[in-house]
Amino acid sequence: MNVISEPTIIRVTLDDILQNLRGYLQRVESGESFVILKSGAPVAEIKPIEHPVKPRRPYGLCKGEFVVPDDFDAPLPIEFLKEFES
Repeated sequence: MNVISEPTIIRVTLDDILQNLRGYLQRVESGESFVILKSGAPVAEIKPIEHPVKPRRPYGLCKGEFVVPDDFDAPLPIEFLKEFES
């Protein structure tokens, strides 16, 4: 049997959050989630934002699809340069 453990959501009062907001934000950054209670009733949930991980592109992905011409860094023709000046 596979058991998947759910992250524990901690219940805190609005007063607790207001007294130590910075501390609770640090705990959220470390992965904890909180349900904020006001007069005993849940009013909000604070949890970390999930950032999708983009896979890195493999090195040499387009190898062989493009060949750099030998004259790649040669000066441009005078006629072409004059078009930019007019």
